[in-house]
Amino acid sequence: MAGIKAMISTVLGIPNRLYNLAVLKYRGVEYDKSLVINGRIKIAGHGRIRIGKNVVINSSLSSNPIGGDTRTVFSLLNGAELIIGDGVGISNAAVVCHHRVVIGEGAQIGGSVRIYDTDFHTLDAGRRSGADMLEAVKKPVEIGARAFIGAHSIVLKGAAIGEESIVGAGSVVTKRIPDHEIWAGNPARCIRKAQEGSEGSV
Repeated sequence: MAGIKAMISTVLGIPNRLYNLAVLKYRGVEYDKSLVINGRIKIAGHGRIRIGKNVVINSSLSSNPIGGDTRTVFSLLNGAELIIGDGVGISNAAVVCHHRVVIGEGAQIGGSVRIYDTDFHTLDAGRRSGADMLEAVKKPVEIGARAFIGAHSIVLKGAAIGEESIVGAGSVVTKRIPDHEIWAGNPARCIRKAQEGSEGSV
């Protein structure tokens, strides 16, 4: 029975694999053959995307229901760069990259996380409706190696999350988080050092 279920799952997954291969090729994504995408990824724009080895991307309700009925989305402006390191896991998240976003080796991006390196619009209210997105303030975002970002969190322009640091679910990160710390809240603030029992709830 297990063999039959595996066979059915493989057959049903063929359309998604073909779709994802076409999207990756059309967008010129640099990726390793070890890349796993569960569901259908959405990529917009023609910025540069580099994906390391052994990366797993969940992009469907069935692959990770905690993220809701959403897909993983990468949206880039021309000239922007998104770098995803080896061993990264991403679940039903959105990364909007108008400048530069780096996700370090082994980082885990939880369900429905949003990462934005731009304000999207000018802060000038008189010009906001007609202004080009290129006029918006943009600052790079960096996620350190083996960092963990809890579900439904938002990481804003200029933010950085240190190595092996943890962001609690539903947090809004607006600044630099040092290595090995647990932050949570809106705006996120330091809760404690990660070594002080990071297995607990955040």
